[in-house]
Amino acid sequence: MHVISDTWFIAAQSSALRAKPLAVTIQGRPLVLFRSASGQATALTDRCPHRNVPLSMGVVRNGELECAYHGWRFDSAGTCVAVPGLVDGTVSLKSRCAETWATHEADGFVWVHSTPSVVPIAPPYVFSHVNDPAYTTVRRRFEVEASVHSVVENTLDVPHTAFLHGGLFRKAEKKNVIEVVVRRHPTFAEAEFIGEPRPTGLIGRLLAPRGGVVEHTDRFLLPSIAQVEYRLGEASHLLSTSVLTPISATRTVVYAVVTFRLPLPAWLVKPFVMPVAQRIFSQDAAVLSRQAEQFERFGGEKFTSTELDVLGPYVAKLLKQAASKEPAPEGVHEHRLKMKV
Repeated sequence: MHVISDTWFIAAQSSALRAKPLAVTIQGRPLVLFRSASGQATALTDRCPHRNVPLSMGVVRNGELECAYHGWRFDSAGTCVAVPGLVDGTVSLKSRCAETWATHEADGFVWVHSTPSVVPIAPPYVFSHVNDPAYTTVRRRFEVEASVHSVVENTLDVPHTAFLHGGLFRKAEKKNVIEVVVRRHPTFAEAEFIGEPRPTGLIGRLLAPRGGVVEHTDRFLLPSIAQVEYRLGEASHLLSTSVLTPISATRTVVYAVVTFRLPLPAWLVKPFVMPVAQRIFSQDAAVLSRQAEQFERFGGEKFTSTELDVLGPYVAKLLKQAASKEPAPEGVHEHRLKMKV
């Protein structure tokens, strides 16, 4: 797993953070989330410094997290504020404090910074259009047995959609040759598909009932954001943003935010879009799980690629660069290719 420091990952949906402490794992690190007395989302390492019991086993009392084993309590700064029964001695010694992780709450998500005990310089990613009344927004959470790289590549891979999702998005028959412009930036990569007719499947018909040529761009943004965007004139715009949180090297949580503006009324489209999207994701999750099994059976990833694998290699390079803190190549690197869809 590419462990990336000094960045942000979504730890949970805001609605999941209730009265009880919530155990989560990010990049193999067990954390516990709870709300302080003021309602602020708080993240601590899920380990009581006293006897190593998970703090997530405890309870929240007046905005402080109480360990289930001996009742030690910790505030939102990780400071030990109570050791029941202790008469003499300083409760809040540094060695008795819990490790803290910076949090940021916005758009219905709790983000946690990936490096403990630091004050982040920049805030996390901001979702586009979620507060725009002209758009409809749908949020979903999924877990997948796959690495971040595998999930991102699958999300941004055009050729598989005609086969794994045949009829839902594209069809196996390929009639149109289009141009693809692939660009690598220091912190993201994108593929722009030029001259692509409206996809023939159900999702395509909802996006553009009258057909036409769409503006289609796929993007990967560090540390782990996959984005698919479709436009057709001013009437149709769909932006699907998947923020990936690595639990481990082989398990990933996907927080999907889909915003759309279509010619048809949102109340009419929404009941059709989400079941189809759920079906597509279920198919992707199943094949990614089988792919992960193959990695284990055959001793790791062994890929043979073609020019059609437009973003996968760039995603792998960017993840490796971020994990190793290698300096990013300066400028924009661009190449073009043709693809039949």
